[in-house]
Amino acid sequence: MLEVVVVNKNGRVWDVSTISGKLSWTTTRVGKPASIEFTMISSGVYQDPSFSIANGDVVRVRMNEVNVFYGYVFKLKQNQDGEISVTAYDQIRYLLNKDTYVFKDVETGDVIKQIAADFKLKVGTIDSTGYRIPSLVRDGQTLIDIIEEANTKTISNAGQFFVFFDDFGALSLRRVSQFLAGFYVGDGSLLTGFDYAEDIDSDTYNQIKLYKDNKETGKREIYQAQDSVNIAKWGVLQLYQSVDENMNAAQINQMLTQLASLKNREQRSLKLEAIGDISVRAGMYLPIMIQALGINQPMLVDEVKHSFDGEHTMSITLKVI
Repeated sequence: MLEVVVVNKNGRVWDVSTISGKLSWTTTRVGKPASIEFTMISSGVYQDPSFSIANGDVVRVRMNEVNVFYGYVFKLKQNQDGEISVTAYDQIRYLLNKDTYVFKDVETGDVIKQIAADFKLKVGTIDSTGYRIPSLVRDGQTLIDIIEEANTKTISNAGQFFVFFDDFGALSLRRVSQFLAGFYVGDGSLLTGFDYAEDIDSDTYNQIKLYKDNKETGKREIYQAQDSVNIAKWGVLQLYQSVDENMNAAQINQMLTQLASLKNREQRSLKLEAIGDISVRAGMYLPIMIQALGINQPMLVDEVKHSFDGEHTMSITLKVI
């Protein structure tokens, strides 16, 4: 059973489950807050004259006593029939604010904790990444971009994925390898349709150049890795980017190795339509088994939209890791 609760700023709590319809919950792995969108029947709303809902109010959603979403109303609309549409986002919406930060010798979790403290946001489970970023200086960028850049640097150097998300009202950083669904989607299990693609267009590189400007010599140092076999197949697809000036040669070469492992391959994506399971959210590993595609492995969920309109369904976008 889906439970939808609105909490006013004055502390009044309203259970609107019975008058809510067309509810959807969307989570995205990178760069966007999770959202809840639903409608309310106006006649049900006004049965109690003291009911109110306003921007900034809390929306809390649970299903079968499992926490789903905790966020804040950001948009209210009403049509000519008196139907009210509500859009709420989790705390990551506040990370679309911009600011300037200078970090040195920090883990991604340290970046999250500092920004959260400055903007009065709640923090939950923060997994240690085992990698310390030498320096990260960003001026006038969104807070989510700063955090995701720290996470990208960590992924490139640590060689494993971490996902940053709001876990029912608490900003969290989790190691994806430990964030695995206990069931599969595919042949004989939840799947109702799929759309599969392979490409070398979005994030594939077979030649990687990292550079560092040496202030002492006044020269630019280049570190390079390339795969001649894949260059022969695909042509030159080059990634060219700077590294922190404090990194030494061993660290840069390790970064080259990690980037080659992540980028020097075809990128495969899979979109699924399936019967809903509320435990599926962006950033987790989801085992997929589809014989027609030769797929039998966990895949990383990039985005998932749960829809509740009589039935619970989900649309999932995945990435092969």
